[in-house]
Amino acid sequence: LSLIMFRATLVICGRTVVKRLISSVSGENALPSNLRLPSNLIGVGRQKRASPSGSDLPVLRRCGAVIPSHVAPVQMWLESLGSCDSEPLGVVDLHPNVFSVPVRLEILHDVEVWQHNFKRISHAKVKSRAEVSGGGRKPWKQKGSGRARHGSIHSPIWRGGGVAHGPRGPTMQGLKIALTAKLAQDYLHVVESLEIPTPDPHYLLDLVKHRQWGDSVLIVDVDDEFPQNILKATEDLKTVNIIPATGLNVHSMLKHESLVLTLEAVTFLEKKLLWHDVRYTPLYLFKLPYSDLP
Repeated sequence: LSLIMFRATLVICGRTVVKRLISSVSGENALPSNLRLPSNLIGVGRQKRASPSGSDLPVLRRCGAVIPSHVAPVQMWLESLGSCDSEPLGVVDLHPNVFSVPVRLEILHDVEVWQHNFKRISHAKVKSRAEVSGGGRKPWKQKGSGRARHGSIHSPIWRGGGVAHGPRGPTMQGLKIALTAKLAQDYLHVVESLEIPTPDPHYLLDLVKHRQWGDSVLIVDVDDEFPQNILKATEDLKTVNIIPATGLNVHSMLKHESLVLTLEAVTFLEKKLLWHDVRYTPLYLFKLPYSDLP
C-alpha cells in the first residue's frame, strides 16, 4: 500500500513540474487567474524626462554655496504650476553635496526605523570629547608623577569630559540621501512658486496626471503661509500633501512618490544641510562650535 501511495505522489508531482516547465517555456504567466492584474489596470510606462544639460534655456538659479572644483552642479528643469502643459521656464543648479551624494540604503533604513520608533523628533544632544572646551594639552607628564596616564581632560572618564555614545540628535545625512534618490529616480521637481490659477482640486490632479508625477505628491515650500488656491486645492486630497521645509523628513519623502520643491525651499535646504557638514572643525580647537548657526 505504501508503494502505491508513493507512486501516486510521484506521478502527481511529475505532472505539476511538467505543467510549470511547459508554461515557462511557452511564456505563459504562472500566476493563477485570481492573482493576475486585468489589462485595463496596467498603466502605461512612465517616460523619463530629457536631461537639461546642453539646453538653450537660461540658468535661472546658481548655487549660493561654494562648489568643490572636482564636482559639477546638478542641473534640473524649472517648472511652473500655471498650466498643465506649460514648458520648462529654465534650468536651475543644485549643489552636488546635497542632491548628489552616495545613496546608502542602510542609512535610509536606520532613519526610517528611528522615526517609526520615536514619533517625535528628539533634539537631545550631548558634547563628545571633540567638542568639549578646554583641555588642549596633556594634564601632566606621562611618567614620574605617580598618577595614572592621561592624554586629555576631554576623555569621558573625566568629570566634565565628553560623553561617550550619547544622543546626537537627528541625522542630516538621511535627508541628503533621500533627496538624491528622488532626483536619480526622476521624482524630484523644482517649481518657481506654488501659485495655481484655481482652487479646484481637479486641476491639481489633472496636472499631476499629465506630468506623470505618480500616485502621491509631496509639495514643500519655505513659508508657513501658503497661497490660498493651493491650500484649498489640497485640503481634501489624500494623495497631494503640502508641508513647510522645516518639517521635511525622510519618512514623508519615502511615503510620497514625487517631491516638489520651490526655489526658496531648495535654497533653504542647501543652506541648512551644508551647514551641518562644517558646523565644527577640529582644526580650530579654540573656536566655539555652532557660533555661525544660520
